[in-house]
Amino acid sequence: MAINNVNNGLPKAPVDNNKVNSQQQPKQNQTAVQQAATSTAQAASAPRQDSVSLTQSAQQLNQVQKKSAEAPVNEEKVDKLKKAIQNGEYKVDPQALAKKIARLESEIFGIKS
Repeated sequence: MAINNVNNGLPKAPVDNNKVNSQQQPKQNQTAVQQAATSTAQAASAPRQDSVSLTQSAQQLNQVQKKSAEAPVNEEKVDKLKKAIQNGEYKVDPQALAKKIARLESEIFGIKS
C-alpha cells in the first residue's frame, strides 16, 4: 500500500537540534530525580520483612493435626471397618455420632457443654 501526499506536498522542515536537545534535557533530569527517589524509597523499605501470625484457634487446630499425624493407627480395625462398609454392613448411629462431634468440638475449642 502506498501513501501519497505526505506533508501535503510541502517541503520537509529542517530539524532544529538545539530545540530538540533543550526539550530532552528536562526529561532526562526529571528521570534522574525519579530514579533517585525510587532508590531512596527502596532503601528505606528494604529492612521491612513480612510476618504471619495465627489466631489461637488456628494454633490449636495445628496442634491437633500434628497429634493426629503422630497417633498410632490400628490397621486391623481400619481393615475391619473397610470391609463392613464395602459389604453394606456398617451402620451409623446418628445420636452417638452427634454426641462425639459435640464432645470433640468442646475439646478443641474449650467450650463447656
